[in-house]
Amino acid sequence: MFDGPHHTEITPAERRARLRLARSARIGPVTFHEALAHFGSALSACATLATVSEAAIEREEQALADLGGRFLVVGDESYPAALAALPDAPPVLSVLGDPTLLSRPILAIVGAREASLAGRQFAAELAATLGAAGFVIASGLARGIDAAAHDAALDSGTVAVLACGVDQVYPPQNAALQDAIAARGLVLSEVALGAPPIARAFPRRNRIVSGLSAGIVVIEAAARSGSLITAQRAAEQGREVFVVPGSPMDPRYAGSNSLIRDGAILVRDANDILSVLGCPKATTQHLEKPTEMPADTASARIMQALGSVPTAVDELVRRCQVSAASMAEVLMALELEGRLERHRGNRVSLI
Repeated sequence: MFDGPHHTEITPAERRARLRLARSARIGPVTFHEALAHFGSALSACATLATVSEAAIEREEQALADLGGRFLVVGDESYPAALAALPDAPPVLSVLGDPTLLSRPILAIVGAREASLAGRQFAAELAATLGAAGFVIASGLARGIDAAAHDAALDSGTVAVLACGVDQVYPPQNAALQDAIAARGLVLSEVALGAPPIARAFPRRNRIVSGLSAGIVVIEAAARSGSLITAQRAAEQGREVFVVPGSPMDPRYAGSNSLIRDGAILVRDANDILSVLGCPKATTQHLEKPTEMPADTASARIMQALGSVPTAVDELVRRCQVSAASMAEVLMALELEGRLERHRGNRVSLI
């Protein structure tokens, strides 16, 4: 059993010092843990290394409390043990929602932002089935697969790991989903309030998604995909890597199929995952398909969503909550009228 900071009772003064050290300049997760080992405590390390005042920490702590959140610090009893065992464990997590979800078994589901409708539906059914089997679903709140998994797991438990501060909304399309997860699940981040979603924060975010989890499931990962980074980190962390296969002719599965070739576990349904983890078989949770709406209503929704900026057709289907058949019919009519332009990557825009 891991016998590190998670199981060491820390004083309020040491806890505040760890917050100061974690928020100090040039102190990343690895440096933080090295400093603790070298100085013996954050209180001692702060005398030399801290660049942030106690007052600044108090302000951030109060601002987080005003949002209904709090800090989880390495050494807190509620800090997740699986994450604390990593050499680059986040020194501090800002959390909004129910942190008791972190004490339950967790599985991550990640995949393409520009996911197909079938991929999102599979992710949703997988998340619902695994949730019914007792697992909390973790992901990164990106568009596509992440969002579908989070949404399907709202009732059973879901954790969204952000690459920005928990007071920021990213991506904007998932604002309502982020609010729902904060209210019914858990939103967390290792970065300070107000921090924007900069590029280098996403791979760091991914290590937390995998680090929290017993395993990760990859759906629709292209050859160069953030999901592949998450899978690599999961393997390095000793987590199981599960992958949904796809056609070798579909570039959305190039990375996924490569992972399977390299030894990842092929997934056809939730039971392929549960059997590896030694869990009883589950009954697949079939989710209701979107209800077909009148043609005029569908057309009006699609016209409202379309603009001069090219948008993926699958994204329009999700945003408008119409069937793929209705979407194809409306887009064809617009194209025949000379009002629609098609772009590479199955994207469309109004002319």
